[in-house]
Amino acid sequence: MTRNNLDNPIFLFALLLIIITINTISSIHFLLIMISGVTFISFYLSLKRKYPYSLFFIVLTFTFIEINSGLKPFSLSLLSLFIYIFIIPKVDRIMSFNKLNEYIYILIFYLGVFLIWVITLGMSDSFITIIFVNIIIDLLFFGVFI
Repeated sequence: MTRNNLDNPIFLFALLLIIITINTISSIHFLLIMISGVTFISFYLSLKRKYPYSLFFIVLTFTFIEINSGLKPFSLSLLSLFIYIFIIPKVDRIMSFNKLNEYIYILIFYLGVFLIWVITLGMSDSFITIIFVNIIIDLLFFGVFI
């Protein structure tokens, strides 16, 4: 079992506070769901390794991101749970990249966020650009810091 920074509860709590702060500031401008892919990976690791207290704070962070961006409460948490239960086992059976799987999970999560966003709020012109920028920022942040 490989351990990373997301296994440390102090680092995770600080990261979640930073994510809440970034999403509060970025909702004023244009990046609505910034670094939610890293939050999804921490959700995945908390479920996988059975960290219930960390999971509570992650769901709280997801709820804050949803309310801040105009999505329905618990939609990202339910999307993450759906991906964890149904999609991740199929991806693990198909592909066996040890280090690349989390990046694929982030891309799948953003595809689900895109679908939820289109169903809930409709499609806008700049939303595809926003999702693309958020994916790039998330992948860079996950690759460098986690």
